[in-house]
Amino acid sequence: MRPIRKAVLPVAGLGTRVLPGAKTTPKELLNVVDRPILSYIVEEGRAAGIEHFVFITGRGKDAIPDYFDHQVELELQLRAKGKIEMLDAMLADLPKPGEMSFLRQMSPLGLGHAVWCAREVIGDEPFAVMLPDVIMDAERPVMAQLVDAYHKVGGNIIGVEAVPESETHKYGVIAPKPHSGGHALGKLVEMTGMVEKPPPGTAPSNLSIAGRYILQPEIFAVLGRHETGAGGEIQLTDAMARMLETQDFHALEYAGTTHDCGDKIGLLRANVALALKRPDLAAAARAALEPLLR
Repeated sequence: MRPIRKAVLPVAGLGTRVLPGAKTTPKELLNVVDRPILSYIVEEGRAAGIEHFVFITGRGKDAIPDYFDHQVELELQLRAKGKIEMLDAMLADLPKPGEMSFLRQMSPLGLGHAVWCAREVIGDEPFAVMLPDVIMDAERPVMAQLVDAYHKVGGNIIGVEAVPESETHKYGVIAPKPHSGGHALGKLVEMTGMVEKPPPGTAPSNLSIAGRYILQPEIFAVLGRHETGAGGEIQLTDAMARMLETQDFHALEYAGTTHDCGDKIGLLRANVALALKRPDLAAAARAALEPLLR
C-alpha cells in the first residue's frame, strides 16, 4: 500500500458566492480570524503527512503563490522591530524547497478537469484532493482521518458528512452498502455508487461528499475522456462513479465540524467559531459578540 504523499488543491474558482469580497482577493486567501483560509488547509495536509501540494490556479490567482513566498521587506521590518512571534507565524506557512507546485488551469471546465491538470505531477501514485474553501475543525485533522482509513482498507476514500435530506440536492451524495463498518474516529462504509446533485427526493443517502478525497491514479484516465456532466462541466463525482465499477471506494463519515468558507454565512461562522476556540482570543471575541446578540 503506497503512502499518500501528494495533494491537489483546486484554487482556480471565481468565488462567486463570496463576491464582491473575492473580486480582487482570491477567495482562498480571505481571512478566518488572522490567517487566510488556505493556511488552514495546508496545515491540515501537513499534519496528514502530505509532502507535496499541487495548486491548480487560474487567472487572477497570482496572489496565492505570492502568499507562499518570502516578503523580504516585511520580514526585515518585523525582525528589526522585535516582532518575532508575528514573524514566526508568517514564516510557518512558507514551503520547504520542492513542497509546492503551481499549475494553470487554462479554462474553467470543472473540478474534474482541475484534478486532471495535476496528472503529470502526481504520476502513478495515490493522492489526496483537498477543496481549498472548506475548513474542517477536528481534534485529529480530517485528512489524517482519511489517511488512517486508507491504511485500513486501501483503495479510494471519500470524506462525507450527514446533511438534512431536504438539502441533498445541493451536494454530491454517496450510496452506501447496507452494512457499515467501524473506525476509530468515525463511520467507515463501503460504497456502491454516488451521484452529483441528485433531484430532490432521489438521493441514495444523506451522506454528502465534503471536500476531502484519497484517490488512486487510475482516475486520470477516466477524467481524460473529458466527459461532461452537471452544469456542462467535467465532474469529479462522475469520474469516481465510473471508477467504482472496477475499484473499491469507501466513505468515511469523519469526526469534526465543516466550515464552508466559500459561502458568506459559512465564512462568518468559521470566523466566530475558530476565534472562540483560540485561547488568546476567546475571551475578547466573546465580549465583542455578546452585546451584538442580545
